[in-house]
Amino acid sequence: MGRAEAAQLVLAVHLLVIAFNLFGLIATPLGAWRGWSFVRIGWWRALHLVSMAAVAVQALLGRACFLTDWQAALEGRSGGAEPLIVRWVNQAVYWPIPLWVFTAGYVTLLAYALALWRLVPPRPLRR
Repeated sequence: MGRAEAAQLVLAVHLLVIAFNLFGLIATPLGAWRGWSFVRIGWWRALHLVSMAAVAVQALLGRACFLTDWQAALEGRSGGAEPLIVRWVNQAVYWPIPLWVFTAGYVTLLAYALALWRLVPPRPLRR
């Protein structure tokens, strides 16, 4: 696998993480309202909260997501032209706004995820 393909793979993983985080933020309150039992699965909710916290902490530390850094490093050495779909996805994911705006948004979303933990409590994690 070349660097360009590896960068595309990292981008795909990044999109999955973004989709997982957004899904959890939307599905949890909707599922609580609709009576969906999966929104109370403890390990799933814990994984979602840890993922949201990782994003917020990286932003608070003034760092881009490690997946962003990894993809950029791979693309910087790829030397090839990006496929059109990759350019579209990059434009959807990487917005040209200041890092503090992302940080404020990520911290707000983490606070929302923490509130959901309290408002829609998961079933206890099994030991």
